[in-house]
Formats: sequence, C-alpha cells, structure tokens
Amino acid sequence: MKKIVLYSILALSTCSNAFAQKDTQAKAILSQVSQKYKSYDAIKTDFSFTLDNPQAGVKETQTGTLISKAKAGKYKVTLYTSASAKDVDKEIISDGKTQWTYLKKDKEVQVGDAPKGGDGVNNPSQIFTIYEHGYKYLYTGEQKIAGKAYQAIDLTPENDKQNIFKVRLLIDKEKKQIYSAQLFDKNGNKYNYTVRSFTPNAPIADNAFAWDAKAHPGVEVVDLR
Repeated sequence: MKKIVLYSILALSTCSNAFAQKDTQAKAILSQVSQKYKSYDAIKTDFSFTLDNPQAGVKETQTGTLISKAKAGKYKVTLYTSASAKDVDKEIISDGKTQWTYLKKDKEVQVGDAPKGGDGVNNPSQIFTIYEHGYKYLYTGEQKIAGKAYQAIDLTPENDKQNIFKVRLLIDKEKKQIYSAQLFDKNGNKYNYTVRSFTPNAPIADNAFAWDAKAHPGVEVVDLR
C-alpha cells in the first residue's frame, strides 16, 4: 500500500539575517496560498503522483483526483492504477471524524479515526496548508516553466526524526496556487505531486465524503479503531 506523504527540509548556507528575510517572504507567500484555499467552500483537483528511486530502479506514476471541503475537514482522494487508466487503485475518504481507506485490489476497506493536525500523511488535501504546523520554511527563488513564473519554497519538519526530510513547493506566482510538491525521504525515495487542474467551489455533495457499503459489495471492512 502506497502512503502519500508531504513533509520537508531546508538547506541553508547563509547568514541568519538572510534567513530571516527569506523566511518572512516565504511566510507571506504561503499565507496568501492558504487564505485563498480556505476561502473556497470546496475544491476539486486532478494531479499526477510519481514515486522515483533511481538507486532501486523504481519509477512509478499514477494520476489521482482530490475533492475537499477544507472548512469541514472533509476530503476524498482517489488514486488510479496508472497514469493513463481511470481504474481505481485506492481511495482515502474522510468526513472529518472517520477515515476510510479502500484498497480495491485487496477488496478491503480500513476504518480509522480521521488524522488530526497537518502532517500531510495519506492526505494530499493538506498540501495547501501543510506549512502551518510543525514546519520551517525558506523562499529559494523564482523558476520559470513553459514561460510561467513559479515561486520555490523549501519546508523542513521541526522534528528531524521524520523519515521524509524535505519538501519543495512550487507556487504559481500569478494564481497563488500550489503547482507541485516534491518530497525526499531518507531511503532515497522522491515523491512528486503535480497539479493538473484546479476547480474552486466545485459542486460536491456531502455524501461523497462517506463510505458507501452498498456500492462496494463483497468488500471486507477492517475496523482499526
């Protein structure tokens, strides 16, 4: 089972005054992103997810869809079997209190309490507000991709014992939206999310954020609470 994680580190080789200046700039940019995201009642985004470990000869890409109602803490993440297929591989659903993790291949749904805080584990919806709890951040400059300007920010977890030690965000300078997040762990894995489309205030019914047993006959329920 793949875990989706969002964390990071900042590599700093400059004086403390420069750090303070860049840190302030990063905070201002991230605050704009977070405020804009929280102003929406609901969002829908399509993304691609790549796991890359050159030493192990592993490179896997999947596509996914996220729907979220941030104010209510509700989300649904769907990962597909490949970058081109739309067959469901895994779903993570939360109504803010309970989380369901559906593993289609195993015909199993795991039930647990919804995770608290903003650590980003198993929940790509937290990409938009990940920096708010437990992270330091550093603005590292501007990049251009296909003629568009993106602001790069490195995050580092305050707890240096975490396996994932670095996440690099690219933020669309004009739209003030996160374009991509690249994560690095201590085992040599790199995880990369790239937003393919973003729909604010998407029409989403509340029942989208709960497990529908009738629609999944024969699926074993494993209660981990």
